[in-house]
Amino acid sequence: MATPSRKTSTPSTLASKRALPRDPSSEVPSKRKSSAPPAAPPPLPLQSSRPFVEGSIVRIVMENFLTYDICEVSPGPHLNMIIGANGTGKSSIVCAICLGLAGKPAFMGRADKVGFFVKRGCSKGMVEIELFRTSGNLVITREIDVAKNQSSWFINKKSTTQKVVEEQVAALNIQVGNLCQFLPQDKVGEFAKLSKIELLEATEKSIGPPEMHRYHCELKNFREKEKQLETSCKEKTEYLEKMIQRNERYKQDVERFYERKRHLDLIEMLEAKRPWVEYENVRQEYEEVKLARDRAKEEVRKLKEGQIPMTRRIEEIEKQRHVLEARIKEKATDIKETSQKCKQKQDIIERKDKQIEELQQALTVKQNEEHDRQRRISNTRKMIEDLQNELKSAENCENLQPQIDAITNDLRRVQDEKALCEGEVIDKRGEKESLEKERKSVGDNIVRFDNLMNQKEDKLRQRYRDTYDAVLWLRNNRDKFKQRVCEPIMLTINMKDNKNAKYIENHISSNDLRAFVFESQEDMEVFLKEIRDNKKLRVNAVIAPKSSYADKAPSRSLNELKQYGFFSYLRELFDAPDPVMSFLCCHYHIHEVPVGTERTRERIERVIQETRLKQMYTAEEKYVVKTSFYSNKVISSNTSLKVAQFLTVTVDLEQRRHLEEQLKEINRKLQAVEAGLIALCERNKHLEHKDNELRQKKKELLERKTKKRQLEQKISSKLGSLKLMEQDACNLEEEERKASTKIREINVQKAKLVTELTNSVKICTSLHIQKVDLILQNTTVISEQNKLESDYMAASSQLRLDESRQRLLQKCKELMKRARQVCNLGAEQTVPQEYQTAFQDLPNTLDEIDALLTEERSRASCFTGLNPTVVEEYTKREEEIEQLTEELKIKKVELDKYKENISQVKERWLNPLKELVEKINEKFSNFFSSMQCAGEVDLHTENEEDYDKYGIRIRVKFRSSTQLHELTPHHQSGGERSVSTMLYLMALQELNRCPFRVVDEINQGMDPINERRVFEMVVNTACKENTSQYFFITPKLLQNLPYSEKMTVLFVYNGPHMLEPNRWNLKAFQRRRRQVDF
Repeated sequence: MATPSRKTSTPSTLASKRALPRDPSSEVPSKRKSSAPPAAPPPLPLQSSRPFVEGSIVRIVMENFLTYDICEVSPGPHLNMIIGANGTGKSSIVCAICLGLAGKPAFMGRADKVGFFVKRGCSKGMVEIELFRTSGNLVITREIDVAKNQSSWFINKKSTTQKVVEEQVAALNIQVGNLCQFLPQDKVGEFAKLSKIELLEATEKSIGPPEMHRYHCELKNFREKEKQLETSCKEKTEYLEKMIQRNERYKQDVERFYERKRHLDLIEMLEAKRPWVEYENVRQEYEEVKLARDRAKEEVRKLKEGQIPMTRRIEEIEKQRHVLEARIKEKATDIKETSQKCKQKQDIIERKDKQIEELQQALTVKQNEEHDRQRRISNTRKMIEDLQNELKSAENCENLQPQIDAITNDLRRVQDEKALCEGEVIDKRGEKESLEKERKSVGDNIVRFDNLMNQKEDKLRQRYRDTYDAVLWLRNNRDKFKQRVCEPIMLTINMKDNKNAKYIENHISSNDLRAFVFESQEDMEVFLKEIRDNKKLRVNAVIAPKSSYADKAPSRSLNELKQYGFFSYLRELFDAPDPVMSFLCCHYHIHEVPVGTERTRERIERVIQETRLKQMYTAEEKYVVKTSFYSNKVISSNTSLKVAQFLTVTVDLEQRRHLEEQLKEINRKLQAVEAGLIALCERNKHLEHKDNELRQKKKELLERKTKKRQLEQKISSKLGSLKLMEQDACNLEEEERKASTKIREINVQKAKLVTELTNSVKICTSLHIQKVDLILQNTTVISEQNKLESDYMAASSQLRLDESRQRLLQKCKELMKRARQVCNLGAEQTVPQEYQTAFQDLPNTLDEIDALLTEERSRASCFTGLNPTVVEEYTKREEEIEQLTEELKIKKVELDKYKENISQVKERWLNPLKELVEKINEKFSNFFSSMQCAGEVDLHTENEEDYDKYGIRIRVKFRSSTQLHELTPHHQSGGERSVSTMLYLMALQELNRCPFRVVDEINQGMDPINERRVFEMVVNTACKENTSQYFFITPKLLQNLPYSEKMTVLFVYNGPHMLEPNRWNLKAFQRRRRQVDF
């Protein structure tokens, strides 16, 4: 055998089996030298000897591909062992399968360009894969151009695109990029590196239903959008609540702002009216003064002479008043200073009282601490004495270990029984869930049939109420009849195609469509007597022929009529009970009336002349042909077909009865499963109780065993605490002496301060008396001054009449001007109507106006700190709150919709997935158990709602002393990873929807024992009936391995002395082999 660099001739493959077939040429691959793409072979027939599944590989052809010049391989339908030394070209076949089925070069981990797979020194290469299909095999050809690094694609010798090839391959559920289906040599190590999430995705694609992975993707997308909507709703809700809270905080300010504005508006109107009232008052006063002026002129002279002495006395009194006020201010200053000194002395005395109180409190605290210390010392000594007594009385616990060991063994046995019982409970619950799902499915189907039947019955009730009532009576009284009674024909007929219902309804009269069909004349008479005579219902009834016409053959074969466009007889368009079908064949000859198409109508003349049919139907017309009794002329008439009304709904009553029986059987099984489940739960409860009792006993024994050591530790700890407490002593007598000394010193200082405070109070009292005396003198002087000034003013008023008149006139003008300015009026403008109306509701006197103004200003002044921008922001936020509320409502509706979608898709995805993983786990665990190891597969997720975090977890245990550990690239050895990977793929083998699986050199890291066990499992699993095709590539095999008749072994030889492919004579080789065997 030579190395790959020394190859000089074409490598070749030889396929052989343990038992030679009768036709050896069909089992051995042929060799070709032509460089052109191979012609597509004829489709292989589906034979029991080669039970290929849909999409299996029938033939592989390679030209100038990696190590091969020309090679053709014909694998078997079950397990294909490809064996050969390293470098001979085993993995080249794997590469050919991948690239030939539109796989990417990166899937194999060898090269990133397809041109690198062409044999060195060649400009082009070719791979051809023939896949099995029942409708005709699919031949895919890929020609590779090295220079352009491009590929040309052909399907069944016709040029096509890669996209079309990918679609054809995907339609057969072939996934060369899925490690669960296609595991090349350079990717074996990556299987263990797959994360749980990636493994789940690969498993879904490989063995799940086509919609499972799509549902999973939809769930992840829906969940992502749901999270976004939840976040958005939460943010909007929080923001909305903040906005509402903020507006609630400012709501009172806004109300106060508008309240203040109402007060200010009233103030503005009062201030506008006040000048007008002032003007009117002054004008009236002016008129009065003008009249009095003339009368007062005569008295002016006399009054002036009498005012001079009074003026001098007023000036003297004013000077005396100023002197008294100055002295009062001096006394007030002295009183203030003296009061301040009293206050300071009083504060100092209060501080001294506080110091005394603090000293007394500190002494009390120390006394309490000392009493507490003595109490704790006493308690600790008592506890030490009790613990020492308990230590003395403690029993010897060395003989408890045998009891503990016995209880431990009993506890382990109970836990094993409990685990077994829980496993049976899980199995029963799984069986119960499966039966409940099946019951629901059957129930839904029955409801669907009932809905369809109800539609037909509703039409009957609406059109023929008497017939409908008779049907109800018949269903409740079938026991009164001896033979079969069929309901009205329109209820028992089920159209195979609803579009053909118009032919039946146009052919059978409406009276017969609603007629009951009887097999016995006696039964019909009983029925009509009850229905027609007693219940007065108008119904129809017919009797089926005694000998059945249901299967009577037509007089002319339908094949003879197909040339005229006829496609069926009326009888073949629907199903009906035998009595109904027999009646219709006998009276309406439905087995003799053909149905045609538009083509029949186009050549109707020829049809009538040549076929001599009495009745026939075209697409939209009915033809009746008669022969004249007198002239023997053929007379035909045609009528347009009416639209079908009753037979457009189809119900299979036989299938419905079958579903009801199936439902009863499911209910019976459910009762049995529930009874078993209750018994298992009771048993589990008993084991749980026993487990708790054993645990409690074990705990008590362990506590007794460790009690002595605990007592010694407690005594040591308490002695240490007692020593610390005895050291922490306090001299109460010394503390009391110190506190008494400090209190006496403070009391001396306090007595001195009290004496000083008393003197200051006496001085302050004297000053207050002097100040009161001065105030009384000042009051007397002011009273005299006021009296003189009053007398002077009374005398002077007569002198000022003329001045008053001028002053009042000027004041009237000023008030008029000011009133117009307040109301924004010009010199000639009148007061607007709105002001006049507002003025009518306001007071008419200055006192009332001033009083109301004062009141309103006081009220307005209460509303301080108000900002107009707060109102604007409040209004703006109100609008924003309304908008946010509407947006949040829309978001919540959308969120509820997504939650509903998630709930529906989750149910369709998760339940089948759990069942699928359970099946995988069952087979995977069985494989490991047969190897005296343990393994399990489960569906893992940390959060049930995070659908992108779901994954498949593989846990294995190869030694009895260890626990189950998750399969990772680092924890297990290379051989253990290979075994785990191989057994997982074998667990998928019987469940797999894929047509074939490829595993390349996965047994290289296994020890001989595991390799032999795994090989036996591969043979047993892959060679079962109805399993998919399996390719197992290995450079070597152990001796004395078991083989199966269904295996195909492909040996790959290579070297400089290989025989040319065209010189192989496999029949001669096999003939010589038989001679050697015999």
